[in-house]
Amino acid sequence: MNMPYTQNPHLPRIRLQAANLVLKEGWSTRQVARHTGFNQSTVVRWVNYAKTHNIGHTIPTKSSRPHAHPKQLSPAMIQLILDYRIKHRRCAEVLHHLLQKDGYVVSLSSIKRVLRRNGMTRYSKWKKWHQYEPRPLPEKPGILVEIDTIHDGAHDDRLYIYTMIDVCSRWAYAFPCLRISAECSWDVVQRAQPQFPFHLQLLQSDHGPEFSKHFKNNSKHMTSSIDIHTYGHQRRMGIWKDSIALFKKSVCKGFQRH
Repeated sequence: MNMPYTQNPHLPRIRLQAANLVLKEGWSTRQVARHTGFNQSTVVRWVNYAKTHNIGHTIPTKSSRPHAHPKQLSPAMIQLILDYRIKHRRCAEVLHHLLQKDGYVVSLSSIKRVLRRNGMTRYSKWKKWHQYEPRPLPEKPGILVEIDTIHDGAHDDRLYIYTMIDVCSRWAYAFPCLRISAECSWDVVQRAQPQFPFHLQLLQSDHGPEFSKHFKNNSKHMTSSIDIHTYGHQRRMGIWKDSIALFKKSVCKGFQRH
């Protein structure tokens, strides 16, 4: 992204007006500098730019992006990374190991960046592309209910807790389980519906294994009008990720292990 050093929308027009005072009105660059308040050398650069470029009504603002970096990779190192990629046809992690094994010092992020800039990366054929539908505005209770799981305890003695939060009313529901699955998730939803004082219209979850396509298929086969949407990114989960710490402290203390 090329970020200019100034965001003033009127500065390109002012540059051309200052240059025209020299080129068309016959002013000196020092007179223009005193009149506009800019440095005299700056006015000289504007005049030279107007002479050598076919400009319209403005002199555009140049990008402040640096032309070089003192720690950037040398062209020889970039070519070496590309040669390793062509020769071994392996991922960036393997190329990083091979380069280190041969005595070359380069970071993994630099290798990934070189491959990406040269168009030598490709997505796995197993990658799942998700299309997210727009989240409705929670104007009334039940329009948007978020569901997720939290766990407590060690790996060999773990307790899972399904939690549901209504975004509008902040009405919450929690149910403990010893294991999580798509079938358990739908069973929790069926248990939670009578406990809520309103009808659940839309459930929002993440891409966890307990909310897989089998969880969605169960909702379609059942005689229920509950829609289920999955949002992988934490920012799309709304209030859930902000209150998960408080939920874990309050909910986990309320359940006893058997």
